Amino acid sequence: MKMNLFRTPVGIPPTSLKTSYSGNHVFIGSCFTENIGTRMETLKFRTDINPFGILFNPASISLCIKRLISGKEFCSEELFTYGGLWHSYSHHGQFSGISPERTLLKINERIRTSSSFLQKADFLLLTFGTAWVYELKASGQIVSNCHKVPAKEFKRFRLTVNDMVTLMREALEQLLTVNPGVKVIFTVSPVRHLNDGAVENQLSKAALLLAVDTLISGFGEEMCSYFPAYELMMDELRDYRFYGDDMVHPSTVAIDFIWEKFSDWLIDKESRELSDKISSLLQAKNHRPLNRDTPGFMSFVRNSLQQSRELAKKYTFLDFSAEIEYFSEQLTGNK
Repeated sequence: MKMNLFRTPVGIPPTSLKTSYSGNHVFIGSCFTENIGTRMETLKFRTDINPFGILFNPASISLCIKRLISGKEFCSEELFTYGGLWHSYSHHGQFSGISPERTLLKINERIRTSSSFLQKADFLLLTFGTAWVYELKASGQIVSNCHKVPAKEFKRFRLTVNDMVTLMREALEQLLTVNPGVKVIFTVSPVRHLNDGAVENQLSKAALLLAVDTLISGFGEEMCSYFPAYELMMDELRDYRFYGDDMVHPSTVAIDFIWEKFSDWLIDKESRELSDKISSLLQAKNHRPLNRDTPGFMSFVRNSLQQSRELAKKYTFLDFSAEIEYFSEQLTGNK
């Protein structure tokens, strides 16, 4: 290794699975899924991110996929109340509400839109966070979120590799019956679940990696691929300066680094070039000068407005109305 690198580069095998602005992308999984999905959404790729909220384990992710394929809406019998709110054990707390009606409204609106989107998706991007699960003792259901219900109500255990492969194979085989052309990208979250214990976290990540490898071998590389987000964090970014304040989640710099690797790996050249232009335009939109009345800033706004209009004219399938409206308002003196 060259000493001036001061890191261990992670080789990322190329993939034949390439996406573009013409594709539809569904993201399901841990908070890392939200990081990458939100990047693509901000850059105007067509995305649907975590229709059940953040999910950490493959059992919950499998359930989410199957429910979206069926399109079956949730009913009040599938909710429970705790701490003054109504919850679903299949959903993140962002779907909880003060009444069963409001909770079901949020849940089922996403079921309808996401079910349709998944069935026409070109890519399904899955991020597994942990193999540890919590099973509700009263029903035997593996929950996606405990919603602060006391721990004594749950049985905690680690899914085996075979458990995870079986659950995910069932979900993906069902998906292929309604969307035979879908491509699947697996990642393992670089976020360490240290509440499980340091050794237990490593065992969990190892089980997830083995499950992913088995799934890719079974479905074939023409359908599935693996992006090494976990390995990039553990090796190329092996330093606490690349972590947030909690010393567990990746910092913004780390997410930027992994995003660049991911986009180069998965997104085709033409779409990357377009995304760079959109990124520059968004930076211009977010720029806040000390004095907006200077000739220099007005020239900057006019150029940005022109670029927005040119992109809107050339790429009619993308929406630049927010950028055009913003820069037009800046020119007319509206803030």
